[in-house]
Amino acid sequence: MGFFDTLLYPLQWVVAWILALFHELLTAVGMDPAYGLTWVLSIAGLTLVVRGALVPLFVRQIKSQRKMQMIQPELQKLQAKYKGKKDQFSRQAMVEEQQALFKKHGTSPFASCLPLLIQMPIFLSLFRVINNVPRMASGEITPVGGMTVELATQMDSATVFGIPLSSTFLTGDIMTKVLTAILIVIMAGTQFWTQRQMMTKNMSEAALDNPFMQQQKMMLYLMPVVFGIGGIYFPLGVLIYWLVSNTWTMVQQMIVIRSMPTPGSQAERDLMERRARKGKSPLPGAKPIELEDEAQDDADAKKQGGQRQQPMSAKRQKQKKRKK
Repeated sequence: MGFFDTLLYPLQWVVAWILALFHELLTAVGMDPAYGLTWVLSIAGLTLVVRGALVPLFVRQIKSQRKMQMIQPELQKLQAKYKGKKDQFSRQAMVEEQQALFKKHGTSPFASCLPLLIQMPIFLSLFRVINNVPRMASGEITPVGGMTVELATQMDSATVFGIPLSSTFLTGDIMTKVLTAILIVIMAGTQFWTQRQMMTKNMSEAALDNPFMQQQKMMLYLMPVVFGIGGIYFPLGVLIYWLVSNTWTMVQQMIVIRSMPTPGSQAERDLMERRARKGKSPLPGAKPIELEDEAQDDADAKKQGGQRQQPMSAKRQKQKKRKK
């Protein structure tokens, strides 16, 4: 066992056991133990367990992001204070004041990366488990966790559209390249769309108008490219894991943006408009908004020097015409 496998062995052991348990559960309900779909669903089950365990970190990430947006005006004042000062003393003083500001508000620019950073060792552990399945099946190396020789043999023989789960874009035939390429494009696309939704819908104007935003825009385009290029090295089973994980992130973020938007963001204005149309009270701390048609009627009434005309039913309109 190499250094890398030794370092990741505890996580590989956990990953292998979760895969084995889901496989046993699916086999118990009648699915073929060597069927590709059985193993795809086992990988999907592993993904849901991992993402479910990361929900508390996701909540912390959301809170940290909102705090970062709230302190943007203070950060901008700090940047203006040290603008043009390039000496070592000024740079160090600026960093210290920024760190003090982050500590005061209980946030950090790196908090938003926590779920991804924690997922990476799990992701790499799954990569190693799937990559080593043929060697476990042949007896070349000792199986890890719940991945017995029998299970490794079944997983090694399992295929999706005739493609083994351990195949990669670089090592497979033309059909493997087509399927993995499609999954890589979808994986990169869901990641791009998720991040773009966050930037366009769930960020306040203060957060959008600051130098950090340029870095985030760069990451918006860079990260899908990085994962897209890296995807050609991933086994099919790992691509399935990452695709399910990205889908979870996308749906999770859509729910958060729609129901718990960042104060001052476009998503909050959309939520306020929906609540106004349904006659609900505005959110605590948010400014109530008027519907566009009502606001226009009020403006027209003011121009005419009178009150806005109240809505009238079709029956009352007919009665009014008869009286005339």
